[in-house]
Amino acid sequence: MLRGLGCCMIFGGCLGLGLWYRSQLNGRIGALRSLRNILELLAGEVRYGRDTLPECCGHISRYLTPPFDGAFRKIGSRMEENTGISFGEVFRKEMDGILGELPLKEQDRENFLKFTQQTGFADSQMQLRSLEQGMEQLAATEEQLVRENEEKCRMAVGLGAMGGLLLILVLW
Repeated sequence: MLRGLGCCMIFGGCLGLGLWYRSQLNGRIGALRSLRNILELLAGEVRYGRDTLPECCGHISRYLTPPFDGAFRKIGSRMEENTGISFGEVFRKEMDGILGELPLKEQDRENFLKFTQQTGFADSQMQLRSLEQGMEQLAATEEQLVRENEEKCRMAVGLGAMGGLLLILVLW
């Protein structure tokens, strides 16, 4: 009886590891989707609201989910204080902590933050173009991951289950 219980625990642990790995792969896609939606909201505010990027951050914070809503509210309020710090610096500082917690690669973070390097444009069309470039790069990465992910997820769960069965056979 104890042997059977041990086998179930080993199998459950290995299968759980495969499921955890699958959730990590899917988590990166979800994070990329969230970042792309944020850039779309910013672009919409610049395009239709005719607002500057600092004003847009305060406006879109009500449409975002935690932890992004608080960060964007904070960015908007810090820019209203007019302390002389550029929008790009404030945005990067506030977002670095949040982006560090998400299952993203460094290239994904840089693609999202790329528009902050080019915020000195007076022309809203140039601001829009820099936002759209970030959206395109995030969308391309997301598409590539979605194509690769289906097979990787199936393989992760399968390998977890097969590894558990192999361990059970070896230890039996």
